[in-house]
Amino acid sequence: MKTFDTFRLSLSHVRKSKMRSWLTIIGIVIGVAAVVAIISIGQGMQESVQARLGSLGADLITVTPGFSRASGGGFEGRSSGSGSSINLTDKDVNVIKQVPGVLYVNGMVSGRSDMILGTEKTSVSISGVDTAVWRSMVTTQLEAGRYLQPGDSNAVVIGYSLAHDTFLQSITLNRPVTIGGKTFKVVGIFVQSGGGFGGGSDNAVYMPADYARDVITTNVPRNTFTSIMVKVADPTIADKIASDIVTKLMPSRHVNPRTRDFTVTAFATIQQQITSVVQTISLFLAAIAAVSLLVGAVGIANTMFMSVMERTRQIGLLKALGATDNEVMKLFLMESGLFGFVGGVLGIISGVLISVIISEVGLRAIGPGGTMNAVVTPQLLVFALAFSIFVGIISGVAPARAAAKMNPVDALRFEQ
Repeated sequence: MKTFDTFRLSLSHVRKSKMRSWLTIIGIVIGVAAVVAIISIGQGMQESVQARLGSLGADLITVTPGFSRASGGGFEGRSSGSGSSINLTDKDVNVIKQVPGVLYVNGMVSGRSDMILGTEKTSVSISGVDTAVWRSMVTTQLEAGRYLQPGDSNAVVIGYSLAHDTFLQSITLNRPVTIGGKTFKVVGIFVQSGGGFGGGSDNAVYMPADYARDVITTNVPRNTFTSIMVKVADPTIADKIASDIVTKLMPSRHVNPRTRDFTVTAFATIQQQITSVVQTISLFLAAIAAVSLLVGAVGIANTMFMSVMERTRQIGLLKALGATDNEVMKLFLMESGLFGFVGGVLGIISGVLISVIISEVGLRAIGPGGTMNAVVTPQLLVFALAFSIFVGIISGVAPARAAAKMNPVDALRFEQ
């Protein structure tokens, strides 16, 4: 029997039992749609996380006061309070500059202060920076104006939300604002959803470090910093440079691994860890969704066993006319493969629609500037279709073998 004739015979039986066929196919549709939707949304989440983490800068390292460690099943920690004994100093900045691979070092002064515009008042986050290197380290673009420059006095750069949403009136360039009782001029406004480490938070104010010391509520003495930002030449060796910074700072600060009072963090490591977590969650959810495919596979197997019983006399007739065991088996495998193919196609269409709808809902939840988009790749579609056909064929193996093993004489005598 020719392959085309076998296919036509399989298709005719599928079309004859429409209700049962569609109920069987729905099981595959649900499984494939769930897998496609979850994988595409997971891939979109990964890209969204990468885009947002990318603004942190893979070539940045931060040094902060205080250190915590787990030891002997317990926890030993040191806080990063405001005392000068644990603050970072100019000496630390100079030591870090000597570490091979370091491009720029930015001593930062961070805290909070009140900001007044007209009759309105709000509490804002203040970041004092070294204007000589900040421009080379900031990772966020400007919506308007310019970055801070060496020699700037009473000049600030502010985040998008602070400029447009916090006050009843939008803050424009060169607008005077009062921060901590002192008057500053706005020279730059960041684009929305900055979040970049070293500059770009939507609700933050950036100013020269010496001016920040005068306006923030906590006392940060001269020549001390609340954190130090480091930019490295090669992001691929950021971990090694971070380790070298630790090695250089410990003797300079007269501490050892046990009494260490500072923390060095490479943001490339944080990016890798978060990306790994997102990938693991996506794979876990996809694995759960794949369970529904097993349910669909059971449905196909059940349908095929019923089909074999209903067509026992037909099987006997085919064998009596010269059909071999392999041809009979191919007939039923082709039929189960049809279930997988049709279910796969419909499942892919449904999965793509679901992922698009969910991503649109997610974008609205994130708000303007969000980047949560489902990513549907050709490889995913091909894999989903091939896997659904594979599941269909595998589900039909046992019924097909049972049909192929039938004795033609007994099959012809079978009465339903």
